[in-house]
Amino acid sequence: MKNERWTPHVTVAAVIERDGRFLVVEEQTADGLRINQPAGHLEAGETVLEAAIRETLEETAHTFVPQALVGVYMTHIDQPGGGSTFLRFTFCGTCGAEPTPRALDAGIVRALWLTPEELRASRERHRTALVMRSLDDYLAGQRFALDILHTHSVGPRGGGAP
Repeated sequence: MKNERWTPHVTVAAVIERDGRFLVVEEQTADGLRINQPAGHLEAGETVLEAAIRETLEETAHTFVPQALVGVYMTHIDQPGGGSTFLRFTFCGTCGAEPTPRALDAGIVRALWLTPEELRASRERHRTALVMRSLDDYLAGQRFALDILHTHSVGPRGGGAP
């Protein structure tokens, strides 16, 4: 019996539309140059909304203002030794017209604005199938109010696990 505690990797992503185009990034991965929404991992001490705002700024230099939750997606990737499970919170919202002057995260080649047709035509370059799935959900009008999300912090002496 293992004494390990299994936990999924929590990630966030942002779907940002402007004039029929969507903000995406081209990033270097182990599989080559890939297209993704601004996305990344939740860090200790932050909420999923804070993580989405931070990741969008780090990867695109744009300030993201979340307006709704598009969906929560779970993906399991089989690998030798058990694989990894990712739980992704995808938000939609707006961003400032111009990026802030700053360097982009390591591995990010550039941020660009693509139409849904351009994204569909480049599926083989997507980081994961969730790029199109979350875009399709957004285009279908799927939105959940942000007040569906709750963050509960427990001090060292009370409350237990949520």
